[in-house]
Amino acid sequence: MRIALIFSILYALLGLGIFTSCRNVQAHGDMDPSPAFSWKSANVYFLLTDRFFNGDPANDVNFDRTQETGLLRGFEGGDIKGVVQKIEEGYFDRLGINALWLTPWLEQIHGGTNEGTGLTYGFHGYWISDWTSMDPNFGSEADLEKLVETAHAHGIRVVMDVIINHTGPVTETDPVWPDEWVRTSPQCTYRDYESTVTCTLVRNLPDIRTEEDQAVDLPPQLMQKWEQEGRLEQEMAELEAFFERTGYPRAPRYYIIKWLTDFVRKYGIDGYRLDTAKHIEESIWAELGKEAELAFTEWKKAHPDKVLDEQSFFMVGEVYGYGISGGRNYSFGDREVDFFDFGIHSMINFEFKESAKLSYEKLFSSYSDMLHNELSGVGVLNYISSHDDGGPFDKDRKKVLEAGTKLLLCPGASQVYYGDESSRKLNIPGTQGDATLRSLMNWEEIASNQERNGVAVGEVLEHYQKLGRFRRDHPAVGAGVHQMISENPYFFSRKDDQGDRIVAGLDLKPGKQSINVSAVFEDGTPLLDYYSGTKLMVKNGKVDLDSEFGIVLLGKE
Repeated sequence: MRIALIFSILYALLGLGIFTSCRNVQAHGDMDPSPAFSWKSANVYFLLTDRFFNGDPANDVNFDRTQETGLLRGFEGGDIKGVVQKIEEGYFDRLGINALWLTPWLEQIHGGTNEGTGLTYGFHGYWISDWTSMDPNFGSEADLEKLVETAHAHGIRVVMDVIINHTGPVTETDPVWPDEWVRTSPQCTYRDYESTVTCTLVRNLPDIRTEEDQAVDLPPQLMQKWEQEGRLEQEMAELEAFFERTGYPRAPRYYIIKWLTDFVRKYGIDGYRLDTAKHIEESIWAELGKEAELAFTEWKKAHPDKVLDEQSFFMVGEVYGYGISGGRNYSFGDREVDFFDFGIHSMINFEFKESAKLSYEKLFSSYSDMLHNELSGVGVLNYISSHDDGGPFDKDRKKVLEAGTKLLLCPGASQVYYGDESSRKLNIPGTQGDATLRSLMNWEEIASNQERNGVAVGEVLEHYQKLGRFRRDHPAVGAGVHQMISENPYFFSRKDDQGDRIVAGLDLKPGKQSINVSAVFEDGTPLLDYYSGTKLMVKNGKVDLDSEFGIVLLGKE
């Protein structure tokens, strides 16, 4: 009983950030030199800002958003300050995270709307009312600046979730934008390209006329808002300078491109996640990417002391339904589009939740083959759960250790959705629709080491931490070529084109192991088993390990 209590306390301290990270943070806040980074093998943590951690209760209520909502359909208090606090505590360092993707932080519609699932406010961030300002529920631009600076000090990139497809819904307090800016019908039927792109995603979600090249005036409600806030003159001057520099017509999409790239130019955002990417003309992503790369280059030139490395600006696309087995193309029925040809570097892989049902070797070898052949030069972002996929792998959290192993050791980049690492519930009684996927981060369960389906939360968290740090420190895990070494016991290697290499073993019997690594590491090479923490030396082509675990993760320390 006392031992169980001690372990509960230890897991609580680990989860809440009392212990320091295994990677040293210097007194001035900088990390020790980071391992080589590749977006192709990144370990991305995706969180709903409002649901992660409340760092400032003073900003919990704004714009009189006080009506009773459906369960988990209102603002719950999470904010950017809360994310910063968890970065500073080392939570993401221990998880091996090297990129953070936050849901949109731009100002949301002020009112609520009922889509048939109960009154809902824009807590998720996808109902924008002003692309030039932040929603105070999420935080201020000063908070955002600190987020990026703090993340970068920990070797973590920041990915901004961007929307060009639509405004927020129309409510009593949020009037529709002018006709020359948006269409309110027809609603998409998804039969072909046109009925997927030139239409509204759902009822009462005005669709930006992204196809238009005709110059339009700013929406009157936006100009009135800026005037009330005392920044109309500044915004107009910036727009004048942008259109004069670029020569673009004052069409709706170019206004939004200007507003989105301002955040890159000001704060050094490292990448975009492109929301609803298949619902606007694909050429627009190339236009956005061009301006974002220019803004990123200007930021790096202005802040040479804050530059992490020479990585280009990154864009990952949400083409809903895209799967890795489709290769470079996505089919609309009447047309196939290669989104990688339009500035997108990686695609969210909606197929992984099905792929994860395969054996380790079938999963790893098939993904390696696809990524190093037809998808060579580009990437995919794998996930087991997300904010809007109602059919995740292991929705009941009964295979949490297997899920983490497959996600974090699979070729490609990994997306850890907040709470994957702590068995956060995905089935919340009383919720309707996707609200069940968007519950509050389960910090209390981490602190108490809650058990779910026979596995303690602390065990799951520690599992993700070990695998995540291995992936972060060794880009070969996600970007290397996979090769099975032996079937029983199951060992495999990965080697990337930058010289990184690893050996891993799964489903092993605990105890003494003599592991043949001669095809990967030379004699005299010092290695670390990231799972047990044991330091080893290659001798006669082998390493001898005595471990209580059934997983071995070998790489240079």
